[in-house]
Amino acid sequence: MPEFSTDFKKLLAVAHQALEDSKARELQEIYIGDISSIADVMIVVTATSNRHSRAIANAMREAMRDNACPLLSVEGEDTGEWILVDSGDLLIHIMLAETREFYELEKLWSIRPGQA
Repeated sequence: MPEFSTDFKKLLAVAHQALEDSKARELQEIYIGDISSIADVMIVVTATSNRHSRAIANAMREAMRDNACPLLSVEGEDTGEWILVDSGDLLIHIMLAETREFYELEKLWSIRPGQA
C-alpha cells in the first residue's frame, strides 16, 4: 500500500471515527488503487437494519462536513439496503448483512491481475 497524503489520512481517520461512532459492523478496508482508477481505498461495513444504514450514511455526511472533507455523493438511501458514500479517493459501502453476503465485494476486489 502506498504512502497516502496527509489530507487522505485525515479523510480515512474521519471516516473510521464516524463508522465507529455510528456502530457500523464488520469494517473491512480494501486498498484498490493498484487495480482501479475510481478510488484508492474502499471501506465495506455492515448495518443491522435499513434505519441503521441510513444513520451511518448520515453520520458520514456530517463528519465529512464538520471536518472539511470531500463528499461527492451519497447513493442508495431510499432503500437503505446498500448505500454508497463517495468521497473521491475513498468509497464507503454500507450494506445490510444479506446484501453484503450476496455481492461479496471483498472477494471481488481482492482478486488481483494475474490471479484466477
